[in-house]
Amino acid sequence: MMGRTHALSGAVVWLAAVPLLSQERWLGDFAISLSPQQVAAGAVVCAGAALLPDIDHHNGRIANTIGPVTKKFCKWVGKASGGHRQATHSIAFALVVGLVMDLLATHFVYGWWAALWITVGFGLRGIGLDFEKHEVWSSVADCAVAALAVWLMRDLDMTFAGYAVTLGCLAHIAGDCLTPRGCPVLWPSKWRLIIPIVPRTDGKVERWVVAPLLTLGAAILAVRSILGDAAVRWLNQG
Repeated sequence: MMGRTHALSGAVVWLAAVPLLSQERWLGDFAISLSPQQVAAGAVVCAGAALLPDIDHHNGRIANTIGPVTKKFCKWVGKASGGHRQATHSIAFALVVGLVMDLLATHFVYGWWAALWITVGFGLRGIGLDFEKHEVWSSVADCAVAALAVWLMRDLDMTFAGYAVTLGCLAHIAGDCLTPRGCPVLWPSKWRLIIPIVPRTDGKVERWVVAPLLTLGAAILAVRSILGDAAVRWLNQG
């Protein structure tokens, strides 16, 4: 699927998961309670993380986020992981990067903000923040907007980010499983989960069915998650 679809899916999955993440009955000590600002920040992080599995693609959209730096990095990851849609498109990868982000957030402050900046930058590039035939300016704009987003999060307790990153990666993997190539979700097993509902990347099904449904879902869930019960009551009265 295309980057914008993955980013949307990450936001939707996060907004849908927020009420569940606060359930102590299910999560016990791992349950979290988030403010509206944290919910919004989590949606941004999860949308960006929904692009992370594609760091194995040396010529993908996110490979150009910071010019030759991310291009070289994605090329290296692709070789190390066995190629596109291999190790990075698995449940194991989603859990590992979520754990790494959690460790950074709780123990390595500067590394955490750098990782957050890159994650948000990936999300912005995924939704189309670039200028055709102007790669340098595209990278500058992407980095600047990502830095602004991270600066706006500076006073928030972001220790929940590990959840957002794992959910974003899982959203990406689930989306790619809907295409004919599928994903090796149980890597290192070579078995691939394939549910070919979306026959072609950026085809009619993705553009006219999947993307609009995700956009609608994100809007509805944002109202429910951020504005809460007061907004629901207001809508019902209207």
